[in-house]
Amino acid sequence: MGIDIGGTFTDLVAFTDGELITAKVPSTPRDQSEGAMRALAASGVAPEAISAIAHGMTVGTNALLERRGARTALITTEGMRDVLEIGRQNRASLYDIARRRPPPLVPRELRFCVRERTGPDGVLTPLDAESVQAAGAAIGSAEVEAIAICLLFSFRHPGHERAVAGAIAEALPGIHLSLSSETLPEFREYERFATTAAEAYLAPLLSRYLEALAGKLEQAGFPAPVVMQSSGGVVDFPTAARRAAACVLSGPAGGAVGAAFVASQSGHPDVLSFDMGGTSTDVAPIIAGEVQTTTEATVAGNPIKLPMVDIHTVSAGGGSIAWADAGGALRVGPRSAGAEPGPAAYGRGGDEPTVTDADLLLGYLADGATLGGELVLSRERAVRALSKLGRKLGLDAERTALGVVRVADSEMVRALRVISVERGLDPRDFALVAFGGAGGMHACALAEELDMTTVLIPRASGVLSALGLAISDVRRDDVVAVHVPVEEIAPAELERRFEQMERRARPGRARPRFQRRADLRYSRQSFELTVDAGDSGALALRFAEAHERRYGYHVEGEPIELVNLRLTTLVEVDKPSLRERRVRRSAPPQRRRSNFDGSWHQVPVYDRTKLGVGNRVRGPAVVEFPEATCVVRPGWRGSIDEAGTLVLRRRR
Repeated sequence: MGIDIGGTFTDLVAFTDGELITAKVPSTPRDQSEGAMRALAASGVAPEAISAIAHGMTVGTNALLERRGARTALITTEGMRDVLEIGRQNRASLYDIARRRPPPLVPRELRFCVRERTGPDGVLTPLDAESVQAAGAAIGSAEVEAIAICLLFSFRHPGHERAVAGAIAEALPGIHLSLSSETLPEFREYERFATTAAEAYLAPLLSRYLEALAGKLEQAGFPAPVVMQSSGGVVDFPTAARRAAACVLSGPAGGAVGAAFVASQSGHPDVLSFDMGGTSTDVAPIIAGEVQTTTEATVAGNPIKLPMVDIHTVSAGGGSIAWADAGGALRVGPRSAGAEPGPAAYGRGGDEPTVTDADLLLGYLADGATLGGELVLSRERAVRALSKLGRKLGLDAERTALGVVRVADSEMVRALRVISVERGLDPRDFALVAFGGAGGMHACALAEELDMTTVLIPRASGVLSALGLAISDVRRDDVVAVHVPVEEIAPAELERRFEQMERRARPGRARPRFQRRADLRYSRQSFELTVDAGDSGALALRFAEAHERRYGYHVEGEPIELVNLRLTTLVEVDKPSLRERRVRRSAPPQRRRSNFDGSWHQVPVYDRTKLGVGNRVRGPAVVEFPEATCVVRPGWRGSIDEAGTLVLRRRR
């Protein structure tokens, strides 16, 4: 079973006895675990039928966005107190001189120094016990919940950090400690300090949430959950609570994993995933069936240099609020109506127009349709909200709705360009996998903008992130700093180092699969590229190919430096085979007025639950899934394949 808690809805997918069971209920922002328990109740699945529950949530992301994590202190090397404040000295917005960066997670008064120093060859200044004792006493009186310990060069020599941790644990028993030498043993002080501070900041909050959820599940007879990491694999919940920074994008990661799985079942290894939910849209590249990862992510202005699915997020979801700026231009987002009060059409107190209201007015959603088993859409409320905005823009409700959809689509097209064109990938060579409650309504329009010819709408498109959680492998990521010219490390030495990493990762894991990677750069370059390290003799060639693809050039004869070795350990879980039923004769569709590019059409509306393998759809049309809706634009046609995916195609 997979349970994904989003900003607007909580989704559930279960595989039991070969049957796919889904559920969708409104999220409960005040206590996300309540939404999870409601989804379990809505699914009707008996506790004894479930062997494992994988969970994705937005607890960590929301805590960073809203700055409501634990009160956290930092212990660092004397002279390094302000690394978190200084950062990289880059401006948050190049042309906005008034815009400020988010404040550091640890304020200056909670940052403490100890006397010590290490260099490339070891200790330069021994750790001063009195300074450690003084820092511990000051922290004790500051009443903090967590401490980040980040000493200079501890990625190479972690002894002093461990000694500080031992002394602090003895002086302040029970307090959470995060060591940078364990969290991120890599060079670059700012990113290492920021990532470790984020882990300490989030760990107490995430621990309380997961313990509360596990308690509720146990009381109801369900097993304890495993938790999705941002890297696309799951870990047990005590590990997730301890390594909180690695779980901040757990929900979106589940969506990318689910997209890769269903696309491969339909014979499409190269896809762009497009997850449009109620609050935001997440897009990611999937190449040769593999979800791509990055270590360059920034969440809520805070760099987290841990492996994460290479996701780009924009604030263009179904609940994104449309508004007029000071110059009279139509804007959409970043504010969202969320789950409470939600779009105006929900009738829960919201009166500002959203993308969902525009989709409803244009006939993509049905007046009176039920969402999440609880919310009934009202076209009248949507018209009222859009008309109010239209008066500010000099437009009627219909033209306002068309404008809202176009503005939102433009934002999502830009996001798709970021993870394709800006990564050296041609979107025309990919299929677009659309999911999330609103993804199918906008997929064909986005594909047209990018000149893509294939769109995939999975059977479980409305809850695909939860499906991705349910089929995710157990994953562990390790990194070792190296910093040597690539020609100076012999293949045998590289093999020895990887084998050491594998031995450390192997205990307690049955039949793991290892993925070896390496971070490389041109000497003195300020960024690295990660390449496969399966064949140590081809590292330089792979780096040149990756550099050419990403930046459009490579430099023959330029010295290349090996910066880090990375090892991913995977314990694979059994995955179901998606099989769609055959329907002898599909039920005749209903019809509804829908607007395409300003023209109204009477279009067929198909019930997806009554379609099967081979059933065809031709646009313009609407296909209603149990938890989502697909809008098939004019010029598109498709059919249901053996895996239950609606495969839409158009001619260029």
